[in-house]
Amino acid sequence: MHLQDILYTQGFGTRRVCAGLVQQGHVSVAGAAVTDPFADLDPEGLLFTVQGTEWACHEKAYLMLHKPAGTECSQKPSTYPSIYTLLPSPLRLRPNKGAVQGVQAIGRLDQDTTGLLLLTDDGQFIHKMGSPKHHVPKVYEVTAKHPIDEAQIAKLLAGVVLDDDPKPVRAAACESDSPLHLRLTLTEGKYHQVKRMLAAVGNRVEGLHRSRIGGLALPDDLAPGQWRWLTAEQVAQLRAPVPRAA
Repeated sequence: MHLQDILYTQGFGTRRVCAGLVQQGHVSVAGAAVTDPFADLDPEGLLFTVQGTEWACHEKAYLMLHKPAGTECSQKPSTYPSIYTLLPSPLRLRPNKGAVQGVQAIGRLDQDTTGLLLLTDDGQFIHKMGSPKHHVPKVYEVTAKHPIDEAQIAKLLAGVVLDDDPKPVRAAACESDSPLHLRLTLTEGKYHQVKRMLAAVGNRVEGLHRSRIGGLALPDDLAPGQWRWLTAEQVAQLRAPVPRAA
């Protein structure tokens, strides 16, 4: 593939802009500047540097982000900064066949909710991870306003009715290891679901953090606001079918 086309697929601008970056000596491969935009390179596993920033070529982008509080999962935020400002420009500008450029968050977390967020430009992966019919479990660490008792846990496991749907929603798993902490596993993604479920059992969410999606846990060394590429193994693990409960 021509070097200018590789840069284009990675989000470094239009083909014309990418050709200019190469011609002006801003792109290096294996430590040496390449000035021919039509240089033929294998994109598979290619490492290159653009204006001093090292970049690894990925056919599709799969990322994890530790969402901090006070950010919105929106391209056009209303009140708080967008999570997309935490990503480098190429990830926001990767070309897509659809109308929206760049990686997209799979589902949303409220502005005050922290934790694991997945982003990608792979539409099939977005559908797989975001569709309720695939039952991908998501684990939330809940700080409650009032002490949690066994009756509340039993109700969450049995199912509670939310105000917009007569069909009960239930937690796939629910456990408390301290009076005000609840670990809740959900396989659906309704609007404000955790907060509304806690309200339905007479409690209130004071803090909410997503710690796991499927088999992927938020790494301890990924600080709020930081992101990293998912490994091929992590993507494969997330793609794997979710075992159904007996």
